[in-house]
Amino acid sequence: MSPEGEYPAADPQAEVVEAVLAANRLFVAVATSALAGLAPDVTLPQFRTLVLLDQHGSMTVTALAGALGVVRSTATRMCDRLVAKGLIHRALDRRDRRRVTVRLARPGRELIAESTARRRVELARILDVLPPADQGRVAEALRLLVTAAESRAAS
Repeated sequence: MSPEGEYPAADPQAEVVEAVLAANRLFVAVATSALAGLAPDVTLPQFRTLVLLDQHGSMTVTALAGALGVVRSTATRMCDRLVAKGLIHRALDRRDRRRVTVRLARPGRELIAESTARRRVELARILDVLPPADQGRVAEALRLLVTAAESRAAS
């Protein structure tokens, strides 16, 4: 306790972390809901793999494993499942046959597009509850968070 008999002020960063964690739970729920009923059925980790391939184009399985934060064998099994579902293509590198590259197939791109459209609709429904000024504050706060994450990743 402080000399005045009051409790110390709450850590403002802890409050922000809790708010971001709550928002993260919301975003995961929206993403999970957006994937429900899509064919073929994919898990969130499989969807994350598709999104990475959409962002990067062709990737080696080793690079994909690094981006996912998993070991190569786990990424290989993930790719096996996505190839079987027809969502990605896998090929040996012509210059180095030990290197395996993967890229999105058309159905993978279509699944991402449909899921993104569903998430946009759901997020718009959620945001409609807020007045326009508060929507702007949410957008600004999220842009700040993304910028901070990008600058941390670059360092």
